[in-house]
Amino acid sequence: MSFTRYLSFTPQEALLILITMFWGGTFLAVQYAMTVSDPFFFVGLRFATAALVVGLFSIKSLSGLTLLEFKAGVVIGISIAIGYSLQTWGLQTIPSSKSAFITAMYVPLVPLLQWICLGRMPGLMSWIGVILAFFGLLMLAGPEGTRLTLGAGEIITLIGAVAIAAEIILISMFAGRVDIKRVTVVQLATASAVAFAAMIPAEESIPPLSSQLIIVALGLGIFSAIIQVTMNWAQRSVSPTRATVIYTGEPVWAGIFGRMAGERLPVLALVGAALIVLGVLVSELKLKRKGHKNTVTPENG
Repeated sequence: MSFTRYLSFTPQEALLILITMFWGGTFLAVQYAMTVSDPFFFVGLRFATAALVVGLFSIKSLSGLTLLEFKAGVVIGISIAIGYSLQTWGLQTIPSSKSAFITAMYVPLVPLLQWICLGRMPGLMSWIGVILAFFGLLMLAGPEGTRLTLGAGEIITLIGAVAIAAEIILISMFAGRVDIKRVTVVQLATASAVAFAAMIPAEESIPPLSSQLIIVALGLGIFSAIIQVTMNWAQRSVSPTRATVIYTGEPVWAGIFGRMAGERLPVLALVGAALIVLGVLVSELKLKRKGHKNTVTPENG
């Protein structure tokens, strides 16, 4: 692949870049929403909207829902609820840019979680990616980014990243055996129900339904549905390697939007953020064996 080819983009890739840019801005939007709502109610409302939107476009196929698809949707939805609820919870105490970079840890965590749960040993590049991302996390952590410790907000967000990594593994386990539209509706509805149910032990109450809360929650819900459809369409012609490179820009865009909003990460934290991005890229790539060209391809499983 030539350098010029790598800098050129197809319409599908350009759309993914645009989606990634806006997706990076959602961290700041969610952080704003935490000033008018508690995390579990907001996540429940956000995914209820997404489930409704996807359901309206998939209503004809929902009648064919199988027991396997229902089970897949439920377990994936639980992972989504845990991941996004903890991410949203963490945004109450840490900057949106820091949250985005920590959340990006889910990419190198996937092969590590597969090894722990499924016994699939990660490849060399996966291990390098995990190590780079781990040291990047330490540098990014700390209340002022000047000491290598994890605060409560960072730990909560990291646990959320682990849940998102579990979501990716569960999706791959059921892929090819289920209808994507039907499972997506079930998983979004489940995520909403679990988040709403979590309000009880968390002792959350329904906040005043202000215009700010409704606009952000419904807007992100609709956007979540749009991005899912867009990614499924675009990635039919975009290679996993190219898609990974594009998606790595999500925390970078979150950092840019955060800085525009007044967030200022210390130098040590910026170095850590760069290491996490590098770890994400490295963990998704591997060198072909001797006899092939020295290129990188997405790592399987």
